[in-house]
Amino acid sequence: MMVQAWPFPCLPLGGLMKEQQSYHEIIQAALDGLGVLLSQKVRPRRWKLQVLDLQKNAHQDFWTVWSGTKSSMCSLLEPEQAQPMKKRQKVDGSGARLKPPSASMEVFIDLYLKEGTPDKSVTYLIKIIRQKRGLLHLCCGKLKISSVLMQNIRILKMVQLDSIQDLEVNCTWKLSNLQKFIPYLGQMGNLQRLFLSHVHVSSRITLEREEQFVNQFTSQFLSLCHLQELSLDGIALLEGHLDQLLRCLKTPLETLAITNCLLSERDLMHLSQTLNVSQLKDLSLTGVSLTIVSSEPLQVLLERASATLQDLDLDECGIMDHDFTAILPILSRCSQLTTLSFCGNPISVAVLEDLLRHTIGLSNLSHVLYPIPLESYQDVNGNPHMGILAQVHARLRQMLQELGRPGITWFSASRCADCGDRTFYNPDPILCLCFMSL
Repeated sequence: MMVQAWPFPCLPLGGLMKEQQSYHEIIQAALDGLGVLLSQKVRPRRWKLQVLDLQKNAHQDFWTVWSGTKSSMCSLLEPEQAQPMKKRQKVDGSGARLKPPSASMEVFIDLYLKEGTPDKSVTYLIKIIRQKRGLLHLCCGKLKISSVLMQNIRILKMVQLDSIQDLEVNCTWKLSNLQKFIPYLGQMGNLQRLFLSHVHVSSRITLEREEQFVNQFTSQFLSLCHLQELSLDGIALLEGHLDQLLRCLKTPLETLAITNCLLSERDLMHLSQTLNVSQLKDLSLTGVSLTIVSSEPLQVLLERASATLQDLDLDECGIMDHDFTAILPILSRCSQLTTLSFCGNPISVAVLEDLLRHTIGLSNLSHVLYPIPLESYQDVNGNPHMGILAQVHARLRQMLQELGRPGITWFSASRCADCGDRTFYNPDPILCLCFMSL
């Protein structure tokens, strides 16, 4: 009943629902009401609904959004009062002014496509959209995919792909499956955030076949004119081809994460010289070997991004003392830096102290996550000596106090060899579950 009587262009139903309410039952009732509206040959003049928004976290400032006065998806639908005056239509016997039904309506929802049976609310929505083909369009602000089942790929055919702004694809892909998905990516012209993980390349693939796929993959980015955040994790085909991807980026990124990828020296040179860093705020190169030959590419990249960089993650990058010493002067010029993480690198206490001195003048710096220093390891198995580590932590805290920056949080971490989770030391250890279960 609410859907049929709603007096504004947009109904943000997802934001109105409470946690204890049955999501599916409410969605089904709303879609049934929408179906009734769309089945009418003529509609009451008071009916203005054009968008049914089922996104759970959408539109907190309800009244300004509902009435179309706030800049948002719904404000694109101007209230009828703002339209030019039209000749009055005849009134039927009931007193309601009638007008032809709208050409189409839109339903916005966040989609999570995973293994197993699709969510029953999504299944019901797909059913209604198929019944009202051409009258009801499925829009999706955020799309998350964690399974490569072809039924999930087929659902994308029902989605208005240019409505997707946030895409997270977190599953393991073979090239044959990814090739079926990639054409959809190029149609997401309003995409702002993309996370893609775990693309494996078979050792039996021919060089020509790999080149064809790389060209198909990278060319999709030519259509992503609004992309701001790009995260690529474990993408095997990047090695030797990063320059092709960088050339296809149409806008400067605010966030770039290339993690757990093999990159060649040539890739690193292109990354340092080709990437548009004019708006780069967050940079993560965790798990990428950055010092294959020298640290020069890293120095160039950080120097170019020093004016805007806020968050820097260089965990497990194979950076040693001499490499880190080379970038210290550049880090001291990263005036906007707020967080720095470089765990898992073989760094000495002396270099840690030198880093602290170089960055003490960065007024925005609030958190530094550093590796267990070399002097703190007690055996070949990589177990830190807790007493030595506590002394290192106390020394760094004393330096921060003496230099007038006691508010900066410096803490260390190491990765558990069994589960891969981190153990944090600040100064006492926050142990992973492997230790806690002993």
